[in-house]
Amino acid sequence: MNDRYNSPLSERYASKEMQYIFSPDMKFKTWRKLWIALAESEMELGLNITQEQIDELKAHAEDINYDVAKEREKLVRHDVMSHVYAYGQQCPKAKGIIHLGATSCYVGDNTDIIIMTEGLKLVRKKLINVINELAKFADKYKSQPTLAFTHFQPAQPTTVGKRATLWLMELKLDLDDLDYVLDNMMLLGSKGTTGTQASFLELFEGDHEKIKELEKKIANKMGFDKCFPVSGQTYSRKMDTRVLNILAGIAASAHKFSNDIRLLQHLKEIEEPFEKNQIGSSAMAYKRNPMRSERIASLANYVMVTALNPAITSATQWFERTLDDSANKRLSVPESFLAIDGILDLYLNVVDGLVVYDKVIEKRLMSELPFMATENIMMDAVKAGGDRQELHEKIRELSMEAGANVKQKGLDNNLLELIANDDAFNMSLEDLQKTMDPSKYVGRSPEQVDEFLAEEIKPILDANKDILGLSAEINV
Repeated sequence: MNDRYNSPLSERYASKEMQYIFSPDMKFKTWRKLWIALAESEMELGLNITQEQIDELKAHAEDINYDVAKEREKLVRHDVMSHVYAYGQQCPKAKGIIHLGATSCYVGDNTDIIIMTEGLKLVRKKLINVINELAKFADKYKSQPTLAFTHFQPAQPTTVGKRATLWLMELKLDLDDLDYVLDNMMLLGSKGTTGTQASFLELFEGDHEKIKELEKKIANKMGFDKCFPVSGQTYSRKMDTRVLNILAGIAASAHKFSNDIRLLQHLKEIEEPFEKNQIGSSAMAYKRNPMRSERIASLANYVMVTALNPAITSATQWFERTLDDSANKRLSVPESFLAIDGILDLYLNVVDGLVVYDKVIEKRLMSELPFMATENIMMDAVKAGGDRQELHEKIRELSMEAGANVKQKGLDNNLLELIANDDAFNMSLEDLQKTMDPSKYVGRSPEQVDEFLAEEIKPILDANKDILGLSAEINV
């Protein structure tokens, strides 16, 4: 449709799988499953509901008569009661027991929890696949020396693989948080209009144990271990805050990764994938813009900011419930999931196709390495009989001279030549060049990569072998 607004999240960024999780079809089919779970549990606990009625409900769990519900809603202005009516039209025998004892939040809130849980499962699947690809990259380049930066100024060397473990570490923290929240998702249950379960107490003639058992049965039928122990009419909106904070954390990690890739692409050391026919600029045909990493950053900003919405909503709810959460939830929760889905697809696509230019990496490192090797050079000169304090001052002066040659005159770094020509060091240029092996200056980087992958990442991948192997296609 070109005559009305279409969300870029569905048109350009999010996968069909995530879009379905937040689709009307998923929502309304879940409503019917919840009505079946409620009626079946009530029957099992002794209410006057027959198996024939349950079977009728189950027979129409999937074939929703949307046209009837839509017409009914125009009349009664209530979405839940419109779908109760439509379901009842298909199930005349069960019509009278649909939604028995429940309030709208029984289907609305329980469905929201179920949908967010399914969304988190998909996010988890994609997150673990990104971790898997990054682990391969880190392992492959664990011993490739590269110039490290602090304050984006040249610092001591690291390795390409060690740097990748920094991205991995953040994703591992995100996974820990996600698993905690996922393990603690719980349904609202069957709480009634103000959370007191008064309607169910009436239905079960004051039998408190049956009411408690009712919630356990509903939770188990819907695949959950537990329900909120207490609530108002709604589950605590803090749950939405908790979930979106997980997505915001993943977004922050992805943003940091995208920053580093964009800077590395500027340095011509590592590039994101670039298609054969991709156009980088409408004006500058030679350009290779890091558009995927930029898109990660752009979507990540959106997810991080949107996480404020449920926090504000949670903070401003009154007593047992107000309805000022509804419109905001309809936007902020699905859109955050669709955006993080797009981010993880981009992240996976970028990592899977990273191009490493080892010669450029080596050239930049070697241009800075003489400065970084001065401590080793000084120690060797002291062993040969030199005075440490005198040599320190000499190296400081020669480093300043070499730095001026590079920055003011545009010349190559000639610090080694300057040191070789200074009698105080008593070292030949050939001796000095032997100290220029970058692997001598990366510390324990390769070993750290090996240990981190073996101790922290491999157990995660081994435990999730069945969900590995995803690939991501980028729409635009």
